[in-house]
Amino acid sequence: MDVKLPPLGEGADTGTVVNVFVKEGDIITKGQAILELENEKAVATIPSSSAGTVSKVYVKSGDKIAVGHRLIALGDGAAPAVAAPVKAVAPRNTRDEEPEPIQTPHPEPGVPVAPPAAEPTVETFPVPATSPSIRKLARDLGIDLTKVRGSQRGGRIVMEDVRSYIQRLQRLASQPKAAAEPGQPKQVVAESIDFSKWGPVSKKPMSSLRQIISRRMTENWNAIPHVTQFDDADITALNELRKKHAAAYEAKGTRLTLTPFVVKAVAETLKKHPIFNSSLDEASQEIVLKEYVHIGIAVDTEAGLIVPVIRDADRKSILEISRELEDLARRARDRKVSGDELKGGTFTISNQGGIGGAHFTPIINKPEVAILGLGRGALKAVVRGGNIEPRLMMPIGLSYDHRVIDGGIAARFTVDLIKAIEQFRDEDAVLA
Repeated sequence: MDVKLPPLGEGADTGTVVNVFVKEGDIITKGQAILELENEKAVATIPSSSAGTVSKVYVKSGDKIAVGHRLIALGDGAAPAVAAPVKAVAPRNTRDEEPEPIQTPHPEPGVPVAPPAAEPTVETFPVPATSPSIRKLARDLGIDLTKVRGSQRGGRIVMEDVRSYIQRLQRLASQPKAAAEPGQPKQVVAESIDFSKWGPVSKKPMSSLRQIISRRMTENWNAIPHVTQFDDADITALNELRKKHAAAYEAKGTRLTLTPFVVKAVAETLKKHPIFNSSLDEASQEIVLKEYVHIGIAVDTEAGLIVPVIRDADRKSILEISRELEDLARRARDRKVSGDELKGGTFTISNQGGIGGAHFTPIINKPEVAILGLGRGALKAVVRGGNIEPRLMMPIGLSYDHRVIDGGIAARFTVDLIKAIEQFRDEDAVLA
């Protein structure tokens, strides 16, 4: 029997194989991990749905696969079973021998059909099993059957599957027309440039995670009208408070940095300005105000930017936030955060203070409506009470969705946030 890729969760149906843990001849048990799959910035372990001897491994590291894709074949003996040929055709189904009438082999007048090879969202499946009549129809229409999802047992394709595929092509073919309407962004055709004409070059493929980040950043930037509000927060007193309690936090097994304080300050400010804790439902043209505060923390990893979420940050102490921050950051760098831990955020913080740099314009993490960027604190000459004093100033940049938030509201949010950062008291950091 074949073990196939099971459903991965809401909104996820594809992934990239990271590691394969089994080989032909291995005897495995039900529930044993057979591979790791990268999807939506997380790496998940895929278990076997049955026990037996591995007779065939259909995937390798780097393969992009979809739900229903064959992973391994299992026999029931102690020795490897002989794998069935990959191109074996399923038993004939006499009901499929007579071609069913199909209403949409040709598009309606004025509706172009895009070539299957140019379809951006069509997945590729293993060589399918189907009847000779459907294979002939596919050849006549120029349809690649490896792009058609079979609905019958074993992925077998029937006439209804072909009809659904053609209808999907017609819907996709109409999308470029909609994008050409006034006010809609123009689609840019990617062009490959031969840079080697001017000197030596080297190439490396974009990782699956890098491709996800690239796609989402482009979507977020194009879909959201960004405005960024800049300011500086005086963290002189806050840094002294952090130093005072750092040893006590280390005794509890965690490091006390400035980030937990900022998370707490943001959470309290979001409660005062709930519009920053909302999302825009573009379908219904409604603003969804959330009664929970889940803050995403952008983590810089070797593979790329990952944003795990601290849930109910407004209800947690500085100690609890410190522990969770450290745990999430460590597991994010090890690619051990789950998909659920990357979802549900209401506001994001991107802190570059540990690296360096000052003000920057962070890109909003859709469907959120705002994101806070933190730069590195630096000593500056500041006028206080008519005197010039050296103060530790932290640059901040608040990017917000101008469809939902106006400049005046953003300025008030920034003022309250800076006040919250600058007015932490000793009792806020004291351990109970």
